[in-house]
Amino acid sequence: MKLVIQIPCFNEEDTLPVTLKALPKHIDGIDEIEVLVIDDGSADSTAETANRCGVKHIVRHSKNLGLAKSFITGLNKALDMGADIIVNTDADNQYDANCIPDLVKPILENKADIVIGTRPVDKIAHFSPLKKFLQKLGSAVMRLVSSTDIQDAPSGFRAFSKNAAIKLNVFDNYTYTLETIIQSKAKALPLVCVPVNVNPELRKSKLVRNMFDYVRRSIFTMLRMFIIYRPFRFFIIFAILFLLSGLLLGGRFVCYYLAGDGSGHVQSLILAAVLLIVGFQIAIIAVLADLLSINRKLLEDIQQRLKSQNLKNFKEDIK
Repeated sequence: MKLVIQIPCFNEEDTLPVTLKALPKHIDGIDEIEVLVIDDGSADSTAETANRCGVKHIVRHSKNLGLAKSFITGLNKALDMGADIIVNTDADNQYDANCIPDLVKPILENKADIVIGTRPVDKIAHFSPLKKFLQKLGSAVMRLVSSTDIQDAPSGFRAFSKNAAIKLNVFDNYTYTLETIIQSKAKALPLVCVPVNVNPELRKSKLVRNMFDYVRRSIFTMLRMFIIYRPFRFFIIFAILFLLSGLLLGGRFVCYYLAGDGSGHVQSLILAAVLLIVGFQIAIIAVLADLLSINRKLLEDIQQRLKSQNLKNFKEDIK
């Protein structure tokens, strides 16, 4: 059983050595542990620092592509390295590396394909009251959207089985954390959460530079993923709202008409007709979106088969 610990980095020459030093050298049930550093177009000596610290596997982006792209680059490279389990952690040593065995345990026991570390948000000293509130609110919304019991949606401390790594796709350029949660349900990847500890803050977050900007981006990501993975439900809700509004206004006009006062409420009839037409159009969009979603699932299935075949051929070439 091979574990690859991947660390996306962007200008992390100061904190990376601390993070690497804390990583476990042995975990029960794991035969081999390797470290993978993804240098996302750093302007400092992040890659050289990783090399000096003994990291053998380093992938470099020629320019900064963002955390989500670095995450996917890491997953694909880890699969090429023959990973059975992949752990993703941050380069700023935010997460306690001693909790990595807790992350991989559910996967070793075949209880999960994705494991997310739940931070003790209330006890994190460098989190402001506003940030703690927004973290809890965001996780609550994500539970509703994704139909999972996720407790710490923004947590980047995660473990993935080989099966999950093959199936996951990330479309968002900002972050992978929310998208992969929604995909876990859509792709029947069992997800569990385990409590983890955090370390004292070494630097300010590079992803959350402005709390309200992060909230805005997160809402957009959740909405976008909901449309991608549950398009029929999304559009049919709006279709029903328009159709019901049209029917109510139409019924109102009929009542006035039967009472002999229909001539004074023609505007209601016109608005009802408009609402009904728009509702029917949105319902048609819902059906078309659902058909497109089925097509996407078929394409993803082909992609998964190709990935699995490439990994099989890669192992055979090594032998």
